[in-house]
Amino acid sequence: MDETIFDKVQEIDLKKTMEQSYIDYAMSVISQRALPDVRDGLKPVQRRVLYSMIELNNGPDKPHRKCARIVGDTMGKYHPHGDSSIYGALVNMAQEWSTHYPLVDGHGNFGSVDGDGAAAMRYTEARLSKIAMEMLADINKDTVNFSPNFDETEKEPDVLPCRFPNLLCNGTTGIAVGMASNIPPHNIKETIDAVVKMINNRIDENRDTEIEELMSVIQGPDFPTGATIIGRRGIEEAYRTGKGKIIVRAVTNIEPMQNGKNRIVVTELPYGVNKAKLIEKIAELVKDKRVDGITDLADQSSREGMRISIELRRDVNPNVVLNQLMKHTQLQDTFGVIMLALVNNEPKVLNLLDMLKYYLKHQEDVVTRRTKFELNKAEERAHILEGLLIALDNIERVIQIIRGSKNVAEAKEKLMQEMMTYLNQFKKGVIMVSHSRDEVYQMCSDTVIMHQGMIETLGKTKEIFDNPGTVNAARLTGCKNISRATKTGTHEVYASDWDIKLTFPEQTEIPSNLTHVGIRAHEIHPIVSKDTNLKDMDSNESIKLNTMDCQLERISEAPFEMYLILQNKSGKNTSPLWWKVTKKEWQEIGEKVPETVELSAEHIILLK
Repeated sequence: MDETIFDKVQEIDLKKTMEQSYIDYAMSVISQRALPDVRDGLKPVQRRVLYSMIELNNGPDKPHRKCARIVGDTMGKYHPHGDSSIYGALVNMAQEWSTHYPLVDGHGNFGSVDGDGAAAMRYTEARLSKIAMEMLADINKDTVNFSPNFDETEKEPDVLPCRFPNLLCNGTTGIAVGMASNIPPHNIKETIDAVVKMINNRIDENRDTEIEELMSVIQGPDFPTGATIIGRRGIEEAYRTGKGKIIVRAVTNIEPMQNGKNRIVVTELPYGVNKAKLIEKIAELVKDKRVDGITDLADQSSREGMRISIELRRDVNPNVVLNQLMKHTQLQDTFGVIMLALVNNEPKVLNLLDMLKYYLKHQEDVVTRRTKFELNKAEERAHILEGLLIALDNIERVIQIIRGSKNVAEAKEKLMQEMMTYLNQFKKGVIMVSHSRDEVYQMCSDTVIMHQGMIETLGKTKEIFDNPGTVNAARLTGCKNISRATKTGTHEVYASDWDIKLTFPEQTEIPSNLTHVGIRAHEIHPIVSKDTNLKDMDSNESIKLNTMDCQLERISEAPFEMYLILQNKSGKNTSPLWWKVTKKEWQEIGEKVPETVELSAEHIILLK
């Protein structure tokens, strides 16, 4: 056993560690899971589902798509949690009795008000609803911020643009750590009217809106399952303080029957009440004789609507039985309002005015950013149109140049000269995107080299071509010969791909982070001996540094130039050197290949 093993044990304060860990977990649940954002009223999983669907082009004008595909995309790209939580969020947004204005248009079995679960995701299909498109409108116009996803391979929106106040319209329920949110749904027309009133008060009268004015517009919650709200005290308390209790009662009718009996018919239930469990509870009360007088209980609900029939004996007062049912069952329920939402990623209890203020502030930001985006696009388009107008004005001159040229190369050269004359005359700045090195070198004073969407190098064109600095920049500026290199001395470098040691003058500073060296194809010099018929292009017969014994591997010909691909004779597996000569030079040297070439130090490019 290692004697020093106990020296590696670190003492920690368990109490502090547990406190910190629990706080981190609690904040994660609060901000990233359970609570909605005040701006769009969505929890992260709901926002991710909707964004995944718009990315899949799964709009209301497109066919329904398998929910399994939507869940898979959401989980793989944005929400690395269980598929059940993602599918549960999708189903909830599609249920008309859960979401007042469904954001998902479901196709298939998405459960029922009786508490039946949805079918497996492989059997159901979905697409975005029309109103959901308003939540996502203009998201591609830089209206909201995007952040990296969990593995930083994708970008996801921090919030949706949200053209209507979804938090109030659809409400939400969420249980976090140490806190919970329970916001009731509201009528969309009333909610938008309240926002419009706030805008009008600010524009017309330059004043803030009082909460009493909003309460005169928004009468109260509007539950998707209907029912009746009893009293206004709970509503006013919730709207003023952010917390309150609203009593909700089922809609019932007492109907006389032909045999002299009466029956209680329930057509609307309080929000969130499970119909099947309610019927089960009533049956249990009858069995235990806590409610007397019920002879028959039937669920007669259909596509036309909800209907629960409760038949009574002749000798009982139906109002008494109804009151007993209200007392002992969820025919009368209390909705506990807690208007808790995230404001700048912090949970806050908000009153009605605060919620609409934050939404309005978000919309101001969205509209401002969208306008700037569209302005920039319009300005870019204006530049293009200005260029087209100039082209149209000079179209005859362009045609004249093209027709008067002998070939394409001559026409291209003359058009470039004409363009340079225009730029010098009118002092116009032009951004030219080109893959032609010759065009860039001749026409551009400054150059930006990009690689994989990132700026690799920028500066004066001639300086970049003379000294690219990086491997990618060297390749893009036309350096065909690049070798891995290692600094072996103060003034020495070993080019491993060519198997050659390169020596530099004393004044040359070789960087310590050197990774590669390069030399352009036309800057390789042949060394010619006296006893050959070759023209001595270097006029130097002495043995030189940075020389390589070579042999011809192959020739690559172009219309006006040639590349001689030379291989090192060392016998090692080396990369070839490309030597560029014109066809005229090739004829002058007698179409013979020198056995030795020089890689002059002054032409060697040092790369990082």
